[in-house]
Amino acid sequence: MNSRLWLGLALGMGASVIWGAHAVVARISLAGQGLHPFDLIACRFLISGLILAPLVWRERAALIRLGLPKLLVLTAMGGVGNLMVFTTALLYAPASHGGTIPPITGPIMGALAGYLLLGENPTRGRVAALGLMLLGVLFIGWDGLSTDAPDVWKGDILLFLAGVSWGFFGALLRRWQAPAFATASAMAIVSAIIILPLWLGTSAADFLARPAWLQLWVGFAQGIMLGVVSMQMFTRSLEILGPTRAATLSVMVPVTALLLSATVLGEPIGAKQVLGAVLAILGMLGAVTLTGNARVRGG
Repeated sequence: MNSRLWLGLALGMGASVIWGAHAVVARISLAGQGLHPFDLIACRFLISGLILAPLVWRERAALIRLGLPKLLVLTAMGGVGNLMVFTTALLYAPASHGGTIPPITGPIMGALAGYLLLGENPTRGRVAALGLMLLGVLFIGWDGLSTDAPDVWKGDILLFLAGVSWGFFGALLRRWQAPAFATASAMAIVSAIIILPLWLGTSAADFLARPAWLQLWVGFAQGIMLGVVSMQMFTRSLEILGPTRAATLSVMVPVTALLLSATVLGEPIGAKQVLGAVLAILGMLGAVTLTGNARVRGG
């Protein structure tokens, strides 16, 4: 491979590692440091919204063509609405579930959304690969259905819904032909406008009374690394590698989440979760590399 392809791989893997680490960082902030979900969401979108505002202004013509109603729908499914569901889930579910269930569920629901919204008929091989991913999700979340973890199932359901939302978000981006990076930047600003009054009315005073180092850390992790850096890395990787190659790199999300959950948080990783992760990763690789492109009905 030439240096350009290596750059695309490095950027895509870097973005996936940041996404995989996000569940662990969020779990530490919520369960370990007692922060409110709104604290994480506010830091994510207030900071990234400010940083990305010049880009939104530069791309305003394309965003005006997209329209505010569609932007609000996308924000609910891939912006503040999605993150609210995700962070609330981590009050109940372990970080290992947060870093595996949504990124595995997302492609499955994305295929369903592609069929319903874009008229795409997946190949038989892709259906088989997605079924393998679904089986992996069930193994990962199995302990949430057991009696010794009575509350985990609540978080797992929310994580599943976050994955569903993300899958349909991607399909809507394609259906509406929205410019990905500019739209995501505009979503950050809309999300900031939505979360600001909610945050000020709930946990803002308590968060601002916390030590400065904690505020800076959460702001850096959520607003800069997750809200800006990972997004820029992934979109640049997408430009270099194309959608199929770039999608394969998402396998690093569950791998990173499981490794960090075990090593940093000390969360037990059982045999079922390991088996589920292996099945899901194999299915994810097969879905994007070995099963061909979806056929468009009537095309």
